[in-house]
Amino acid sequence: MKKKLKKKSKEYFILKLDVTKKKDIESSFKKIIKRYKKIDILINNASIDAKPNYKKNKKKLGFENFSETQWNLEINTNLKSVFLMSQKIGNYMSKKRSGIILNIGSDLSVISPTQSIYKIKNNYYKKPITYSVAKHAIVGLTKYLAEYWAKDNVRVNCLSPGSVNHNQHIALKKQIINLTPIGRLLEKKELKNIIKFLCSEKSRYITGQNILIDGGRTII
Repeated sequence: MKKKLKKKSKEYFILKLDVTKKKDIESSFKKIIKRYKKIDILINNASIDAKPNYKKNKKKLGFENFSETQWNLEINTNLKSVFLMSQKIGNYMSKKRSGIILNIGSDLSVISPTQSIYKIKNNYYKKPITYSVAKHAIVGLTKYLAEYWAKDNVRVNCLSPGSVNHNQHIALKKQIINLTPIGRLLEKKELKNIIKFLCSEKSRYITGQNILIDGGRTII
């Protein structure tokens, strides 16, 4: 990450923290304020999700055998972190009467996973319940906070992208493309452009929205 940041910018500050723990968030908050004096934008993007090549425990990822331990791990990381980070940083923003919070959702914020697309040859991977549940909940949290802090000039939105083109299995890519009217995956540059827009003054009249960029997948 440091190498990438050096190429992009001369100024960066990396902090290692557990976003599910209040004490870590509080400590990081103090360090950021000490260094930069203010926080203008919060992007909640922390997330974990079991991967299709997770062969060892693939049977345990089905709903029937999904463990409470795995549920807590993923819900804490994907949802509780958004609650805790927004609580700390959003409260600070409301007091200074200015700020932008952008939560990162998914097309699975509004639809259920299509389990059949994860069947690649003889390897049938089931998309776990936790990811979609957390992303659906983030949309509700976004709307709640947008109204809650609107009077304090703090905008809160959710950005829900479809599948981003990277190193997915070619068979999985084809399955997703078949479900997408535009007929391709989302490119990273397109995602970056929308993030920049939602974190800028150009979107100052947008709050409480779940912005879907999914190539039309969720309309069918």
